[in-house]
Amino acid sequence: METLFQGRSQAFLMAGEDLLLSLLCMFSDWYTSSGQAERHERQVNSSYAAMELFVQEWHVFLPPRRTRALQVCPILGFVAVFLTTPIILYRILTRAHLRQQTRYLLLANALLSDLLFMAVCLLSTSMTAASVLMSDRTCAAILFLMVMLYSVGVFSATAIVLDTCLAILVPLRYTTLWPVSRTYGAIAATWAVSVVFPSVSVGAFLWYHATSPCTQLICSLPLVLALTVSHSRPLQVSMLLTVTTILVMLLLVICGYVVLYCQSRKSGVWRGQQASRAKGTFLIHYLHLFLSVCPMLLLFIELLLYSNSTQLDPSADLWVSLVACNILVVLPKGLAPYFYGLRYRDLQGSLLDFFGLNKPRAITPVT
Repeated sequence: METLFQGRSQAFLMAGEDLLLSLLCMFSDWYTSSGQAERHERQVNSSYAAMELFVQEWHVFLPPRRTRALQVCPILGFVAVFLTTPIILYRILTRAHLRQQTRYLLLANALLSDLLFMAVCLLSTSMTAASVLMSDRTCAAILFLMVMLYSVGVFSATAIVLDTCLAILVPLRYTTLWPVSRTYGAIAATWAVSVVFPSVSVGAFLWYHATSPCTQLICSLPLVLALTVSHSRPLQVSMLLTVTTILVMLLLVICGYVVLYCQSRKSGVWRGQQASRAKGTFLIHYLHLFLSVCPMLLLFIELLLYSNSTQLDPSADLWVSLVACNILVVLPKGLAPYFYGLRYRDLQGSLLDFFGLNKPRAITPVT
Protein backbone atom coordinates (compact mmCIF):
# COMPACT_ATOMS: atom_id res chain seq x y z
CA MET A 1 0.00 0.00 0.00
CA GLU A 2 2.82 2.35 0.89
CA THR A 3 4.56 1.59 -2.44
CA LEU A 4 1.34 2.37 -4.34
CA PHE A 5 0.91 5.65 -2.50
CA GLN A 6 4.49 6.65 -3.20
CA GLY A 7 4.08 5.86 -6.91
CA ARG A 8 0.94 7.98 -7.21
CA SER A 9 2.47 10.79 -5.22
CA GLN A 10 5.59 10.77 -7.40
CA ALA A 11 3.51 10.88 -10.59
CA PHE A 12 1.45 13.76 -9.18
CA LEU A 13 4.59 15.67 -8.26
CA MET A 14 6.12 15.21 -11.70
CA ALA A 15 2.91 16.37 -13.42
CA GLY A 16 2.42 19.42 -11.20
CA GLU A 17 5.94 20.38 -10.17
CA ASP A 18 5.51 24.00 -11.28
CA LEU A 19 2.22 24.26 -9.44
CA LEU A 20 3.72 22.89 -6.23
CA LEU A 21 6.70 25.19 -6.46
CA SER A 22 4.37 28.14 -6.96
CA LEU A 23 2.26 27.15 -3.96
CA LEU A 24 5.36 26.60 -1.88
CA CYS A 25 6.66 30.01 -2.92
CA MET A 26 3.40 31.78 -2.00
CA PHE A 27 3.10 29.65 1.13
CA SER A 28 6.70 30.21 2.19
CA ASP A 29 6.16 32.94 4.81
CA TRP A 30 3.77 30.88 6.91
CA TYR A 31 5.49 27.63 5.96
CA THR A 32 8.82 28.86 7.37
CA SER A 33 7.60 30.84 10.40
CA SER A 34 5.30 28.05 11.63
CA GLY A 35 8.15 25.54 11.88
CA GLN A 36 6.66 23.22 9.27
CA ALA A 37 9.67 23.61 6.96
CA GLU A 38 12.11 22.59 9.71
CA ARG A 39 9.96 19.61 10.66
CA HIS A 40 9.79 18.47 7.04
CA GLU A 41 13.53 18.80 6.61
CA ARG A 42 14.04 16.39 9.50
CA GLN A 43 11.74 13.90 7.79
CA VAL A 44 13.42 14.00 4.39
CA ASN A 45 15.32 10.82 5.11
CA SER A 46 12.08 8.97 5.87
CA SER A 47 9.76 7.35 3.33
CA TYR A 48 8.35 10.71 2.19
CA ALA A 49 10.12 13.49 0.34
CA ALA A 50 9.89 17.05 1.59
CA MET A 51 7.67 18.03 -1.32
CA GLU A 52 5.30 15.14 -0.61
CA LEU A 53 4.94 16.32 2.98
CA PHE A 54 4.19 19.82 1.72
CA VAL A 55 1.45 18.41 -0.54
CA GLN A 56 -0.16 16.77 2.48
CA GLU A 57 0.11 20.03 4.43
CA TRP A 58 -1.43 21.98 1.57
CA HIS A 59 -4.41 19.63 1.23
CA VAL A 60 -5.10 20.00 4.96
CA PHE A 61 -4.76 23.77 4.58
CA LEU A 62 -7.08 23.92 1.56
CA PRO A 63 -9.28 20.80 1.14
CA PRO A 64 -10.07 20.41 -2.60
CA ARG A 65 -13.75 19.43 -2.20
CA ARG A 66 -14.67 22.47 -0.10
CA THR A 67 -12.72 24.73 -2.39
CA ARG A 68 -14.59 23.47 -5.46
CA ALA A 69 -17.90 24.11 -3.70
CA LEU A 70 -16.94 27.75 -3.13
CA GLN A 71 -15.66 28.09 -6.70
CA VAL A 72 -19.12 27.21 -8.02
CA CYS A 73 -20.58 30.46 -6.60
CA PRO A 74 -18.89 32.84 -9.10
CA ILE A 75 -20.00 30.57 -11.93
CA LEU A 76 -23.63 30.64 -10.76
CA GLY A 77 -23.40 34.41 -10.25
CA PHE A 78 -22.16 34.93 -13.80
CA VAL A 79 -24.94 32.75 -15.23
CA ALA A 80 -27.56 34.70 -13.25
CA VAL A 81 -26.21 38.05 -14.45
CA PHE A 82 -25.70 36.91 -18.04
CA LEU A 83 -29.33 35.79 -18.33
CA THR A 84 -30.84 39.15 -17.38
CA THR A 85 -28.39 42.04 -17.75
CA PRO A 86 -28.14 41.95 -21.60
CA ILE A 87 -31.95 42.09 -21.80
CA ILE A 88 -32.12 45.12 -19.49
CA LEU A 89 -29.30 46.89 -21.33
CA TYR A 90 -30.94 46.23 -24.70
CA ARG A 91 -34.26 47.56 -23.41
CA ILE A 92 -32.72 50.77 -22.07
CA LEU A 93 -30.48 51.48 -25.06
CA THR A 94 -33.12 50.80 -27.71
CA ARG A 95 -35.88 52.92 -26.15
CA ALA A 96 -35.48 56.67 -26.71
CA HIS A 97 -37.64 57.64 -23.72
CA LEU A 98 -35.53 55.46 -21.39
CA ARG A 99 -32.27 56.88 -22.73
CA GLN A 100 -33.54 60.35 -21.78
CA GLN A 101 -33.93 59.41 -18.12
CA THR A 102 -30.90 59.71 -15.86
CA ARG A 103 -31.86 56.86 -13.52
CA TYR A 104 -31.97 54.33 -16.36
CA LEU A 105 -28.64 55.47 -17.80
CA LEU A 106 -26.96 55.17 -14.40
CA LEU A 107 -28.61 51.80 -13.82
CA ALA A 108 -27.35 50.57 -17.20
CA ASN A 109 -23.84 51.72 -16.30
CA ALA A 110 -23.97 49.89 -12.96
CA LEU A 111 -25.32 46.67 -14.51
CA LEU A 112 -22.74 46.76 -17.30
CA SER A 113 -19.91 47.04 -14.77
CA ASP A 114 -21.44 44.17 -12.76
CA LEU A 115 -21.60 41.99 -15.88
CA LEU A 116 -17.95 42.68 -16.74
CA PHE A 117 -16.93 42.17 -13.10
CA MET A 118 -18.60 38.76 -13.00
CA ALA A 119 -16.92 37.83 -16.30
CA VAL A 120 -13.48 38.65 -14.84
CA CYS A 121 -14.36 36.73 -11.65
CA LEU A 122 -15.38 33.74 -13.75
CA LEU A 123 -12.09 33.93 -15.65
CA SER A 124 -10.06 34.11 -12.44
CA THR A 125 -12.03 31.28 -10.80
CA SER A 126 -11.68 29.04 -13.87
CA MET A 127 -7.92 29.56 -14.05
CA THR A 128 -7.59 28.91 -10.33
CA ALA A 129 -9.63 25.71 -10.58
CA ALA A 130 -7.46 24.59 -13.51
CA SER A 131 -4.29 25.51 -11.55
CA VAL A 132 -3.13 27.84 -14.32
CA LEU A 133 0.08 29.69 -13.45
CA MET A 134 0.71 33.22 -14.68
CA SER A 135 3.22 36.01 -14.29
CA ASP A 136 2.87 38.71 -11.67
CA ARG A 137 1.99 41.32 -14.34
CA THR A 138 -0.82 39.21 -15.77
CA CYS A 139 -2.18 38.55 -12.29
CA ALA A 140 -1.91 42.27 -11.47
CA ALA A 141 -3.92 43.09 -14.61
CA ILE A 142 -6.71 40.70 -13.56
CA LEU A 143 -6.80 42.08 -10.01
CA PHE A 144 -6.78 45.63 -11.43
CA LEU A 145 -9.81 44.87 -13.61
CA MET A 146 -11.70 43.33 -10.69
CA VAL A 147 -11.14 46.32 -8.40
CA MET A 148 -11.81 48.82 -11.18
CA LEU A 149 -15.11 47.23 -12.24
CA TYR A 150 -16.23 46.85 -8.63
CA SER A 151 -15.44 50.53 -8.06
CA VAL A 152 -17.52 51.53 -11.10
CA GLY A 153 -20.51 49.81 -9.49
CA VAL A 154 -19.94 51.64 -6.20
CA PHE A 155 -19.54 55.05 -7.84
CA SER A 156 -22.61 54.38 -10.02
CA ALA A 157 -24.63 53.64 -6.87
CA THR A 158 -23.40 56.94 -5.44
CA ALA A 159 -24.48 58.77 -8.61
CA ILE A 160 -27.90 57.06 -8.48
CA VAL A 161 -28.59 58.21 -4.91
CA LEU A 162 -27.40 61.73 -5.78
CA ASP A 163 -29.76 61.79 -8.78
CA THR A 164 -32.65 60.56 -6.62
CA CYS A 165 -31.90 63.18 -3.95
CA LEU A 166 -32.05 65.98 -6.52
CA ALA A 167 -35.27 64.62 -8.03
CA ILE A 168 -37.02 64.49 -4.65
CA LEU A 169 -35.53 67.46 -2.81
CA VAL A 170 -35.46 70.01 -5.67
CA PRO A 171 -37.91 68.70 -8.28
CA LEU A 172 -38.43 72.09 -9.97
CA ARG A 173 -34.69 72.58 -10.59
CA TYR A 174 -33.88 68.93 -11.27
CA THR A 175 -33.72 69.14 -15.07
CA THR A 176 -31.50 72.22 -14.82
CA LEU A 177 -29.12 70.77 -12.23
CA TRP A 178 -28.85 67.31 -13.79
CA PRO A 179 -29.66 67.23 -17.53
CA VAL A 180 -29.07 64.13 -19.62
CA SER A 181 -25.87 65.59 -21.07
CA ARG A 182 -24.45 65.85 -17.55
CA THR A 183 -25.37 62.22 -16.93
CA TYR A 184 -23.00 61.07 -19.68
CA GLY A 185 -20.27 63.13 -18.03
CA ALA A 186 -21.01 61.50 -14.67
CA ILE A 187 -20.79 58.03 -16.24
CA ALA A 188 -17.45 58.90 -17.86
CA ALA A 189 -16.23 60.23 -14.50
CA THR A 190 -17.10 56.97 -12.72
CA TRP A 191 -14.94 55.03 -15.16
CA ALA A 192 -12.09 57.55 -15.06
CA VAL A 193 -11.94 57.62 -11.25
CA SER A 194 -12.23 53.83 -11.10
CA VAL A 195 -9.21 53.45 -13.38
CA VAL A 196 -7.06 55.52 -11.00
CA PHE A 197 -8.58 54.12 -7.81
CA PRO A 198 -6.88 50.65 -7.64
CA SER A 199 -3.51 51.85 -8.89
CA VAL A 200 -1.90 52.05 -5.44
CA SER A 201 -2.86 48.52 -4.43
CA VAL A 202 -1.83 47.01 -7.77
CA GLY A 203 1.45 48.95 -7.68
CA ALA A 204 2.19 47.60 -4.19
CA PHE A 205 1.38 44.09 -5.43
CA LEU A 206 3.86 44.42 -8.32
CA TRP A 207 6.52 45.88 -5.99
CA TYR A 208 6.10 42.94 -3.59
CA HIS A 209 6.51 40.33 -6.33
CA ALA A 210 9.44 42.22 -7.86
CA THR A 211 11.39 41.36 -4.69
CA SER A 212 9.92 37.85 -4.40
CA PRO A 213 11.46 34.67 -5.88
CA CYS A 214 8.01 33.66 -7.20
CA THR A 215 8.06 33.99 -10.99
CA GLN A 216 4.77 32.15 -11.61
CA LEU A 217 1.78 32.17 -9.31
CA ILE A 218 -1.87 31.20 -9.03
CA CYS A 219 -3.89 34.39 -9.45
CA SER A 220 -6.62 34.01 -6.85
CA LEU A 221 -7.74 37.00 -4.77
CA PRO A 222 -8.41 34.87 -1.63
CA LEU A 223 -4.92 33.31 -1.95
CA VAL A 224 -3.37 36.75 -2.44
CA LEU A 225 -5.11 38.06 0.67
CA ALA A 226 -4.27 35.08 2.90
CA LEU A 227 -0.74 34.31 1.70
CA THR A 228 0.61 37.64 0.41
CA VAL A 229 -1.23 40.61 1.88
CA SER A 230 -1.13 39.10 5.38
CA HIS A 231 2.70 39.21 5.35
CA SER A 232 3.34 42.54 3.61
CA ARG A 233 2.83 45.85 5.44
CA PRO A 234 2.67 48.02 2.26
CA LEU A 235 0.06 45.71 0.76
CA GLN A 236 -1.93 45.78 3.99
CA VAL A 237 -1.94 49.60 4.07
CA SER A 238 -2.87 49.98 0.39
CA MET A 239 -5.61 47.34 0.56
CA LEU A 240 -6.94 48.82 3.79
CA LEU A 241 -7.19 52.27 2.19
CA THR A 242 -8.97 50.81 -0.85
CA VAL A 243 -11.48 48.80 1.16
CA THR A 244 -12.05 51.70 3.58
CA THR A 245 -12.80 54.08 0.71
CA ILE A 246 -15.31 51.66 -0.82
CA LEU A 247 -16.91 51.07 2.58
CA VAL A 248 -17.22 54.81 3.25
CA MET A 249 -18.81 55.35 -0.18
CA LEU A 250 -21.36 52.62 0.48
CA LEU A 251 -22.16 54.05 3.91
CA LEU A 252 -22.65 57.49 2.34
CA VAL A 253 -25.08 55.95 -0.14
CA ILE A 254 -27.02 54.39 2.76
CA CYS A 255 -27.08 57.76 4.55
CA GLY A 256 -28.39 59.35 1.35
CA TYR A 257 -31.32 56.93 1.22
CA VAL A 258 -32.04 57.55 4.92
CA VAL A 259 -32.23 61.31 4.20
CA LEU A 260 -34.50 60.60 1.24
CA TYR A 261 -36.77 58.51 3.42
CA CYS A 262 -37.07 61.26 6.02
CA GLN A 263 -37.70 64.00 3.47
CA SER A 264 -40.19 61.99 1.42
CA ARG A 265 -42.09 61.00 4.53
CA LYS A 266 -42.61 64.65 5.39
CA SER A 267 -43.90 65.36 1.89
CA GLY A 268 -46.59 62.69 2.10
CA VAL A 269 -45.14 60.19 -0.37
CA TRP A 270 -45.70 57.39 2.12
CA ARG A 271 -49.48 57.98 2.20
CA GLY A 272 -52.05 56.71 -0.25
CA GLN A 273 -51.80 54.14 -3.02
CA GLN A 274 -48.13 54.88 -3.82
CA ALA A 275 -46.98 54.08 -0.28
CA SER A 276 -46.59 50.32 -0.77
CA ARG A 277 -44.62 50.75 -4.02
CA ALA A 278 -42.35 53.41 -2.50
CA LYS A 279 -41.66 51.19 0.51
CA GLY A 280 -40.85 48.26 -1.77
CA THR A 281 -38.40 50.37 -3.78
CA PHE A 282 -36.61 51.58 -0.66
CA LEU A 283 -36.51 48.04 0.73
CA ILE A 284 -34.81 46.81 -2.45
CA HIS A 285 -32.22 49.61 -2.23
CA TYR A 286 -31.50 48.89 1.44
CA LEU A 287 -31.24 45.13 0.89
CA HIS A 288 -28.87 45.53 -2.04
CA LEU A 289 -26.70 48.00 -0.13
CA PHE A 290 -26.64 45.75 2.95
CA LEU A 291 -25.43 42.85 0.82
CA SER A 292 -22.77 45.13 -0.69
CA VAL A 293 -21.54 46.41 2.69
CA CYS A 294 -21.16 42.95 4.29
CA PRO A 295 -18.14 41.71 2.23
CA MET A 296 -16.36 45.07 2.49
CA LEU A 297 -16.88 45.14 6.25
CA LEU A 298 -15.57 41.58 6.54
CA LEU A 299 -12.49 42.40 4.44
CA PHE A 300 -11.94 45.56 6.49
CA ILE A 301 -11.92 43.57 9.74
CA GLU A 302 -9.67 40.92 8.20
CA LEU A 303 -7.13 43.55 7.06
CA LEU A 304 -7.17 45.16 10.51
CA LEU A 305 -6.37 41.77 12.04
CA TYR A 306 -3.52 41.34 9.57
CA SER A 307 -2.10 44.71 10.63
CA ASN A 308 -2.38 44.16 14.40
CA SER A 309 -1.69 40.45 14.84
CA THR A 310 0.93 38.01 13.63
CA GLN A 311 -0.49 34.87 15.25
CA LEU A 312 -3.49 34.36 12.97
CA ASP A 313 -4.32 30.90 11.64
CA PRO A 314 -3.69 31.06 7.87
CA SER A 315 -6.28 28.35 7.23
CA ALA A 316 -9.00 30.42 8.92
CA ASP A 317 -7.80 33.53 7.06
CA LEU A 318 -8.09 31.74 3.74
CA TRP A 319 -11.60 30.46 4.43
CA VAL A 320 -12.74 33.94 5.43
CA SER A 321 -11.24 35.35 2.22
CA LEU A 322 -12.88 32.61 0.13
CA VAL A 323 -16.32 33.27 1.65
CA ALA A 324 -15.95 37.04 1.25
CA CYS A 325 -14.66 36.99 -2.34
CA ASN A 326 -16.55 34.00 -3.78
CA ILE A 327 -19.92 34.38 -2.04
CA LEU A 328 -20.51 37.74 -0.34
CA VAL A 329 -19.03 39.87 -3.15
CA VAL A 330 -20.81 37.86 -5.85
CA LEU A 331 -24.25 37.76 -4.19
CA PRO A 332 -25.31 41.44 -4.63
CA LYS A 333 -23.94 41.47 -8.18
CA GLY A 334 -25.98 38.41 -9.11
CA LEU A 335 -29.19 39.71 -7.53
CA ALA A 336 -29.01 43.34 -8.73
CA PRO A 337 -30.51 42.81 -12.24
CA TYR A 338 -33.41 40.88 -10.71
CA PHE A 339 -33.98 43.49 -7.99
CA TYR A 340 -34.12 46.46 -10.35
CA GLY A 341 -35.27 44.75 -13.53
CA LEU A 342 -38.37 43.34 -11.88
CA ARG A 343 -39.03 46.52 -9.91
CA TYR A 344 -39.06 49.10 -12.71
CA ARG A 345 -42.22 48.80 -14.78
CA ASP A 346 -40.46 49.83 -17.99
CA LEU A 347 -38.06 46.89 -17.62
CA GLN A 348 -40.27 44.30 -15.98
CA GLY A 349 -42.20 43.40 -19.11
CA SER A 350 -39.08 42.60 -21.13
CA LEU A 351 -37.75 40.23 -18.48
CA LEU A 352 -41.07 38.47 -18.00
CA ASP A 353 -41.49 38.09 -21.77
CA PHE A 354 -38.00 36.62 -22.12
CA PHE A 355 -38.61 34.01 -19.41
CA GLY A 356 -42.17 33.32 -20.64
CA LEU A 357 -43.77 34.50 -17.40
CA ASN A 358 -45.82 37.36 -18.82
CA LYS A 359 -49.37 36.07 -19.02
CA PRO A 360 -51.36 37.37 -22.00
CA ARG A 361 -54.38 39.41 -21.08
CA ALA A 362 -57.73 38.01 -22.05
CA ILE A 363 -59.65 40.29 -24.41
CA THR A 364 -63.42 40.26 -24.04
CA PRO A 365 -65.13 40.85 -27.39
CA VAL A 366 -67.71 43.61 -27.54
CA THR A 367 -71.14 42.29 -28.40
